[in-house]
Amino acid sequence: MQNKKIIISAITLVSMALILGNGYFYVLLAQQLASSQETLTGTLALFQDRVHDLETKLSNEKNDKAVLSNLLSSEKSKNEYFAQQISGIQGTVNILEKLSKTDKELLQKYSKVYFLNEHYIPENLSVIDKNDTYNKTEIYQIHTKVQPYLYQMLRAASSSNVSMETVSAYRSFGEQASLKLGYKIIYGSGANQFSADQGFSEHQLGTTVDLTTKDNVPFSKFESTQAYKWLQENAHRFGFVLSYPKNNQYYVFEPWHWRFVGIKLATELYNRKIYFYGIDQREIDSYLISIFD
Repeated sequence: MQNKKIIISAITLVSMALILGNGYFYVLLAQQLASSQETLTGTLALFQDRVHDLETKLSNEKNDKAVLSNLLSSEKSKNEYFAQQISGIQGTVNILEKLSKTDKELLQKYSKVYFLNEHYIPENLSVIDKNDTYNKTEIYQIHTKVQPYLYQMLRAASSSNVSMETVSAYRSFGEQASLKLGYKIIYGSGANQFSADQGFSEHQLGTTVDLTTKDNVPFSKFESTQAYKWLQENAHRFGFVLSYPKNNQYYVFEPWHWRFVGIKLATELYNRKIYFYGIDQREIDSYLISIFD
């Protein structure tokens, strides 16, 4: 009986020991879990702080990038603006340089309006091919830059079965004086109706020609020729205009007298149905830059 009590007590002690042992284990496990949770919480907090820092830096970098992008765009705009300004200045310089090399006299009004001095001679003169002149023994000259336009016009007319030849071109101040004197001897003061005084003739510019037909129809009959009709419809395409149409205030109607003023101005006059002396000199001057274009 006593042994039985001892055995029961032993079992009880062992059971209690086991129970106490498991409790301690659970306590240790709970402590470890708590410690791990605390560690994880701290690590998570650090991680979240790190993420926040990275997000802040990323946001700052995006802002910096946006600022830099705006600055870059602004600089590009400035560069484009300055490039346009430089281009504009360069264009103006080119225009001024071109104008400085273009004889301003070429588009001046002369007939009884503007005097061309006795020393004026075109910068360059070229002899007109004898195939394009009526009098083969005479030498006719024209402004070198106008010559190709004259040839193109005569060739175009010929291709339309309209043949024309030059009967007068450049005349110097002295030649005009001699010509006018001869007219005055024959016609007296009536010569002023059809002939300019020296210094007032478009012929001195070297940009003007008098045209006739192959059979040299008299000037008084040139109006009725196919040549005149063709010139009326086509001369502007080659830069030539009729200086003295009907009812002009300077001279009698001269259907044979054609002056080169450049294709742009000639076309403008043709489209507006006005003649050279019918527009303001300031407007005419604006075409000087393109007279040989």
